[in-house]
Amino acid sequence: MTMTALAPAVHVLERSILVYRRTWRGTLFTTFLAPVLFLGAMGFGLGTFVDKGNPESLGGVAYLVFLAPGMLASQAMQTAAGESMYPVLSSIVWMKTYTAMVATPIGTNHIVLGHLMWLTIRLVFVASVFVLAMVAFGATDVLRGIAMIPVAVLTGLAFATPITAYTATRRTDNAFPAITRFIVTPLFIFSGTFFPVSQLPAIVQPLAYLTPLWHGVSLARAIAIGKVDFGLAAINLAVLIGFTLVGIAFAMRTFRRRLVQ
Repeated sequence: MTMTALAPAVHVLERSILVYRRTWRGTLFTTFLAPVLFLGAMGFGLGTFVDKGNPESLGGVAYLVFLAPGMLASQAMQTAAGESMYPVLSSIVWMKTYTAMVATPIGTNHIVLGHLMWLTIRLVFVASVFVLAMVAFGATDVLRGIAMIPVAVLTGLAFATPITAYTATRRTDNAFPAITRFIVTPLFIFSGTFFPVSQLPAIVQPLAYLTPLWHGVSLARAIAIGKVDFGLAAINLAVLIGFTLVGIAFAMRTFRRRLVQ
């Protein structure tokens, strides 16, 4: 796609940036401070007991180093999910921003791409702040931290694209609490962020391995620890990219059905 063809999507991106300039203060705690405080409390608090009680339980890796990349991927998931529900539904149903856009040369595909471009920038920013905290806490070094940022962004997009596609089919926000309660939160707890998935019951483990969050956590953790299995890393990337591309395709379809009568 040429730059000329992408120009309408850039206008959608510009609109999102202008809106965020007015609202960014409201995201400071939930997006930046809370995850960093949680990382410090779990890594230095609970982590101290884990490291002293059974130093070999995580293969000799300090609990803070084990936890931090999982928290990074999980934060990307939660940020992406949040940006793909209420803001998208508001632009379709309540504010009707997207309805106004399709009355111009901006098409539904441009809206989807512009939204994802903005979300990518947002995820890069969120992941960068979190990586700075990881480096400050001694959970990783600068180079490994930088290498984890694209993994976090891709993890977020793997959730954002299918949720965005689903949101475009909704007329109310009734389903959003269920998504948070029964998808986002359980994945946060049971996809390897706090403990290895191998410690889950055998019947549940395959379900965890099928989720994009586990693949994001797996790849980020391998980079943080410095033990990258390139075969597994290729599978991790394939799953994350697959979820993202399928989500984009469905989002373009649902946006077209919803906005073009």
